[in-house]
Amino acid sequence: MQIEDIISKIESNYITLSQNCKEEIIKTSRIITPLKDTKLVLEGQNADKTYFIAKGAARAFYLKDGKDITDWFAFENNFICSINSFFQFVPSPHFIETLEESILLELSRENILELSEKHIEFDRLGKIIITKTMLQLQQRISSIQFETAQQKYKNLLEIEPNITQRVALTHIASYLGITLETLSRIRNPKK
Repeated sequence: MQIEDIISKIESNYITLSQNCKEEIIKTSRIITPLKDTKLVLEGQNADKTYFIAKGAARAFYLKDGKDITDWFAFENNFICSINSFFQFVPSPHFIETLEESILLELSRENILELSEKHIEFDRLGKIIITKTMLQLQQRISSIQFETAQQKYKNLLEIEPNITQRVALTHIASYLGITLETLSRIRNPKK
């Protein structure tokens, strides 16, 4: 996959970019092809990069008392970064790792700021991504507060129908805030 193909995917899913903007993205970004289970961000790292997933999947997770707790999945045509670290210039509170072999477009904070200042459509792209992320997080908070385990799982499948083929069930259970046993009961109810 060429960088022009990845930029086309961004345009198809977010906003049309000017030719000058696309040329600068080509100059300032890079394609990386991490294998499954590659850590893109480590807990405690100052993370100044964001990733557009052209192909593959990734997750953000915490380690709490030795327990792995997933709090974000990202699949094709999504961006992922350590939000706190990227925007607040603090060490990342979590890890980000790939769940599959992936093709990612990597952009640095510095280059994103420069592109946003030079190109209004790139600035709009950032606002669209931030708004989409905020809406997803709001939905996740509502889900955690008000939905049953079964409703949470059903909603996750509506958003990402093939998630059980792409993500370990332990990560899905962790993301939903339920035990693996509860997830198993939901997936295989007794008749």
